Amino acid sequence: MTIIVTGSAGHLGEALMRTLRAVGRPALGLDLTPSPYTDRVGSINDRGFVVESLRGARAVVHCATLHKPHVSTRDDKDFLTTNAAGTLTLLEAALDARVEAFVYTSTTSVFGSALTPGAGEPAAWITERVPPVPKNIYGATKQAAELLCELYARQRGLPAVVLRASRFFPEADDDPRVSAAYEIANTQVNELLYRRVDIADVVSAHLLALDKAPALGFARYIVSATTPFSPDDALALRQDAAAVVRRAFPEHEALYAQRGWRMFPSIDRVYDNRAAVAELGWRPLYDFRRALDRLAAGEDFRSPLAQAIGAKGYHGS
Repeated sequence: MTIIVTGSAGHLGEALMRTLRAVGRPALGLDLTPSPYTDRVGSINDRGFVVESLRGARAVVHCATLHKPHVSTRDDKDFLTTNAAGTLTLLEAALDARVEAFVYTSTTSVFGSALTPGAGEPAAWITERVPPVPKNIYGATKQAAELLCELYARQRGLPAVVLRASRFFPEADDDPRVSAAYEIANTQVNELLYRRVDIADVVSAHLLALDKAPALGFARYIVSATTPFSPDDALALRQDAAAVVRRAFPEHEALYAQRGWRMFPSIDRVYDNRAAVAELGWRPLYDFRRALDRLAAGEDFRSPLAQAIGAKGYHGS
């Protein structure tokens, strides 16, 4: 039985298609954009296209979306059409096709303003229990899509799992101040401490969610690299993150100095992945410790999958 992957021309969609094909699992990639990993070109808002594509499908992984950087180039209606209405079309077709699992790729951006502590407050410790407070149309429509998944799971019996992924795109930070102050690789290794995840680990979380969805019924999980911090570090991370990292990883300073890198002076939030680890059996491999080991060996800190996919350019446009 086939696994449907929407957004197959994008970073995560391609990563999933590459992985599924490599292990011989039947997969069908859907996207508006033709690519080596897109089997059917069409819109997730075209009900006829979606229904035909899901015929005989066992599961759906829904990655297609407008992203946060598109807020400056697309209007609110585009976000509603793609992120919310498109998800509804897929859910309706998945229910009719009696698929066994529906996995939705959401984002930690749904937390929005909950990620910004006030002056003098500790870093926000983010678990699945933190209520989302979207601060733009991207976060609002991703949360709306999550709620649709929950509705179809709880009221209509469609097994669904929502994965709130932290940053995994290879492009430069969308904050120009960060991009100007830090080399891309420096930023991304720093972020593995609290707000980034390698795409190979995102893929493994999605495949586990596919397998676990029928038993779970409905669930939401944060998908982020395992942080070395605990909630007890939250105030110190906000006040002097470099000192906290120095105590845990004293060797990082020499590795950073060789490259002219710096640790961020302050960290304002930490994503906690323990629920996904405990309930999905997820074992993310690419964390800050592994990145340091790879840097020490003169190797790329990213997974081979991340290196193979590279940057697609559109995310930061």
